[in-house]
Amino acid sequence: MHRMRLYQYSFILISLILEAMVSFAQQAPVTPYLPDHQTVLQSYINADKLDSAWKKLPIIYNIKPNWQSNNKQFWYSTRAKNNETTFYFVSAEKGLKHKAFNTKQMADAVSAALGTPVPATRLHIARMFFSEDEKQVTLKVSNNWLKCNLDSYHCQKTVDTLFKNYDPEGPLQARRYRWEGLVTDSVSPDKQWAAFVKGGNIYIRSLKGSAEVQFTNDGSLDKPYGEMTWAPDSKHIVAYRIDPKKTKEVYYILSSVPGTTRGELKSHEYDQPGDEFTSYEPFIFNIADKSKLKIDAEKLDFFGAPVLHWRDGSSRYFTYEKVDRGHQRFRVIEVDVQTGKTRNVIDEKTSTFIYEQRIYTRYLPKTHEIIWVTEKDGWRHAYLVNELTGAQKLITNGNWVVRDIDSVDVKRREIWFNASGKNAGEDPYFIHYYRIGFDGKNLVDLTPEKGNHNITFSPDRKYYVDTYSEVNIAPHIVLKNTVTLKTIAALEHSDMTDLLTTGIKLPEVFVAKARDSKTDIWGVIYRPANMSPDKSYPVIENIYAGPQDSFVPKNFSAINEMQSIAQLGFIVVQIDGMGTANRSKAFHDVCWHNLADAGFADRILWMQALAAKYPQADISRVGVYGTSAGGQNSAGALLFHPEFYKAAVSACGCHDNRIDKQWWNEQWMGYPVGPHYEQQSNITNAGKLKGNLLLIVGEADNNVPPESTYRFADALIKNNKFFDLLTVPGMGHSDGGVYGRTKKRDFFVKHLLNAEPPARNTDELTVMNKAE
Repeated sequence: MHRMRLYQYSFILISLILEAMVSFAQQAPVTPYLPDHQTVLQSYINADKLDSAWKKLPIIYNIKPNWQSNNKQFWYSTRAKNNETTFYFVSAEKGLKHKAFNTKQMADAVSAALGTPVPATRLHIARMFFSEDEKQVTLKVSNNWLKCNLDSYHCQKTVDTLFKNYDPEGPLQARRYRWEGLVTDSVSPDKQWAAFVKGGNIYIRSLKGSAEVQFTNDGSLDKPYGEMTWAPDSKHIVAYRIDPKKTKEVYYILSSVPGTTRGELKSHEYDQPGDEFTSYEPFIFNIADKSKLKIDAEKLDFFGAPVLHWRDGSSRYFTYEKVDRGHQRFRVIEVDVQTGKTRNVIDEKTSTFIYEQRIYTRYLPKTHEIIWVTEKDGWRHAYLVNELTGAQKLITNGNWVVRDIDSVDVKRREIWFNASGKNAGEDPYFIHYYRIGFDGKNLVDLTPEKGNHNITFSPDRKYYVDTYSEVNIAPHIVLKNTVTLKTIAALEHSDMTDLLTTGIKLPEVFVAKARDSKTDIWGVIYRPANMSPDKSYPVIENIYAGPQDSFVPKNFSAINEMQSIAQLGFIVVQIDGMGTANRSKAFHDVCWHNLADAGFADRILWMQALAAKYPQADISRVGVYGTSAGGQNSAGALLFHPEFYKAAVSACGCHDNRIDKQWWNEQWMGYPVGPHYEQQSNITNAGKLKGNLLLIVGEADNNVPPESTYRFADALIKNNKFFDLLTVPGMGHSDGGVYGRTKKRDFFVKHLLNAEPPARNTDELTVMNKAE
């Protein structure tokens, strides 16, 4: 007992000493990394070499299983170290995996059959089918079908007889009737009648005769009737009196079109916040008595005419969905065809916003039920709604988020979905896959292993391939049984020895508290490969604070721009602050009427916590860059938080939310357009600029109008603020391409490292590189 206690005390003492040593090392004095010009040049060369080395490494991030017609076998391919492609054959039933064939021998056989060289490094097989005994394979290379013997490696040309009619996209869906097609027939389900619009009015004619009956006479080409839908029993038509509003245009000039001496003016339709929308007033038309009945509901003035869901076994009732403009009310509305009266089956209201793009409904007509996913209880969850009574019952529940519905099994009454935040002890953004009963019972985790998951099912859903990784852990790819959940075969997991030999510092996941001192804020850190523990390095944030999603990478990736920029002598970070999606509703609501916030309070606290733990992070020299909404955010950093951010590169930014696209900005900033739009505009606040700013814009941007950047530049000039501006002729919505990304790196080297970037017009880097 005495020895045991002595051992415990010794272990504790050693632990305390080691902890103190680590703490001392972390707190040891550091000096700012301020490289001279030659060191900077060497950093660029080293960064390029690392980029090149990383790209050559055959790290397997995912696979595409190509299932055979029996749903029991599949093949997939991976890139090997010598840049050849290796093909594998997997028997899910037997749990066996082996090389499908020797790639070099197959490439030679294909070359002989086609009469043209096909190197092993360029053997691209589009489709492939194995015989039952696996001794022959029919494959497609460069639009040629070949049948090959896997024993002799002899190939001969053939034709696709089994799969020539296979359409991977499935049958084309019939186009919905549009009012613009003024004389397009809409045939009744019983094939007795054809309804059509002529001169803006609705007509009916019998398919057994030629006589036309006019149902309306108050329509016109300016305000026509249209968007017709027949009742299942062919006794009624639902249609709308349409008040069209022309979408206004935005313009840009292509300045440098080859073969011209003048700029070309271009335009395209573009709805901006506050613009009028086409409205749809609903009516019911009775075929027997030729009557018209106005539905007891307001006009639809947002997102057009809805899809109608007819009650199973009845043509008397249908439902449709309505999202009110302003995104604060969502309804499923029932209509009685005989009376025109309406009833709200679902009526969700909020004081902030309902995320319209993530509203999910699945109608189950046989049981008169609706699967509905909503954030109304504070987290995004699935409900089962009784369509007849409106009664709602939670299916999923807890402080976690349903991310997406994979499928609904009506027979088994199960929902298959993915979610994040459910599995304790890991990153709350990690996606896992589940199934659960409609009654909220028997929740099954198909992917219990820690990591961010992505799965694909076999066509019959008996098997699935699960790929999971973390930002600093290479992907595991496994084959599993859907019923037992057992792993059938481990397919791929890349060895990272070669990667680590390059000297790369894998990214670190870092967590700090938000502005409320309670909520965890998650981010990642990228460091230079040659980072010195006694130096402090500028911090650069890659920012995108768009509320439509979360953006910090969760999957493993050895190569990305953040990793590359870090090699020049920076610590590069990315953070998801409050106001972004995929956490609680309260976390998300921070963005409401408040896009200028961009989670900066959380981001700054996160970086301060980073510097407290790692003195090598110099937060007296902080830069930020971003594109699109990130361009708005990065410029806003210098306007609203110049005490912290010192340099920014802003590409194709939405600098005023009144200039940008309607559907995105009204979703978060609300409708009608109020004073808060102007108050939060970068253009309005241009006079507050401090620090160094580079603006990048493509002159042909049709996502965020280029004038958003130009108006910001105009306001900066009028406020006597100095900045750099790069306009890229002919480029669309982009960070400037290779040229713009090079300018970005040079900009940060100059303003955060206080060093001169390469003199590129003198080929300084090329000369130095050759000298090595």
